[in-house]
Amino acid sequence: ELHPQPTLKAVTLTHVRYQKGDQLGHFLAWVSLIPVFISLGGFVSHFIFRRELQVMFFAFGLLISQFVNEVIKTSVQQARPETCALLEICDSHGWPSSHSQYMFFFALYLTLLTCKRIGILARNQMSVVLLLVWPSAILTMYSRVYLGYHTVAQVLAGAALGTFLGGLWFWVVNSGLRSFFP
Repeated sequence: ELHPQPTLKAVTLTHVRYQKGDQLGHFLAWVSLIPVFISLGGFVSHFIFRRELQVMFFAFGLLISQFVNEVIKTSVQQARPETCALLEICDSHGWPSSHSQYMFFFALYLTLLTCKRIGILARNQMSVVLLLVWPSAILTMYSRVYLGYHTVAQVLAGAALGTFLGGLWFWVVNSGLRSFFP
């Protein structure tokens, strides 16, 4: 017996797809775009207006992390889940999830950066990190599974790799490279 395929709808600008009429899917489609918003809105505007080396190295670390992700995906070549075929745009490999990796790198690096800056600003910023950034990372990870782009194992691998690389890059920047900052 053939099962009718659900009607899929895309968030227009990006082609992140969700089932038509699924309000949670629609919300999670937007959540899965948080890495795009951080990159374009956060880092680009920060570069234009502030030009801080710490933030530039933060963004550079995210780029290195994404490069590592592509190397691993190309080497391992683990397929995405069968549900991804319904989305008609799953032409890349699934392990590890680059969205999860990006968000967990971002969350850990920002947490460590916030911990390093002691004072009233850091305390207020830590509330934002704990109440907004980490939940966003977890929601992004959940969205990739819910929308059918990844398996649980793929998003957990991405989260673990992003956390490891975020911590490692923070150490490299703040233990080694920071002495070269003006």
